[in-house]
Amino acid sequence: MTIAPPTPYADSATEPLDVAALVRAASADDHRAAETRGFVTALMGGELSLADYTRYLAQFAWVYEALESRGARDGDPAVFDPALARMAAIESDLAALGASDWRASHPPLPATAEYAAHLRAIADDDVRYLAHHYTRYLGDLSGGQAIAALVGRHYDATPEQLSFYRFDLGDEGPVRYKRRYREAMNALALDPEQVDRLVDEVRASFRFNSAIFEALAA
Repeated sequence: MTIAPPTPYADSATEPLDVAALVRAASADDHRAAETRGFVTALMGGELSLADYTRYLAQFAWVYEALESRGARDGDPAVFDPALARMAAIESDLAALGASDWRASHPPLPATAEYAAHLRAIADDDVRYLAHHYTRYLGDLSGGQAIAALVGRHYDATPEQLSFYRFDLGDEGPVRYKRRYREAMNALALDPEQVDRLVDEVRASFRFNSAIFEALAA
């Protein structure tokens, strides 16, 4: 584990720092830059096709495969919830979209391959891995729900083609689950150096995403 019980970021006379809020604020510009790339806005605006959505999903299949190759490990913090895993749902969706052979029909673009390689390289660094875990899964629970609605509306995607965005959260809905996720992040009591690394890596994750969107547009 690289997330150890360090000295708390805030001293005992103050409230613990809301790390999740700090990360969200520090990466806001990078997040906005990623979600306003031309390919994304065109896809969400109904200007493309279901085939373009399939290309998009297939590229991120490579990303999630790399992200989830780390697997669950003894001593993992609660924030690394195995129930969030998306790979099985992605492959089911791709099959329903006519791309069951997605590895052959949609090889990774250079930007995708770079992101996947990075995820595998940092898998043993829990702080840096958390950054991508946070951006990917909380993104799926947030903006991902809007993506599902728009793809269904614009391109007549069926529920069987959009299972990626459906999470089995038990009695919790996305809002409550995201709140609990952020609380689990804060409970890690990361020290200042760890928080800085986390912020830097979250910002990097959005840049990796932006590069994939640029490649899809090209």
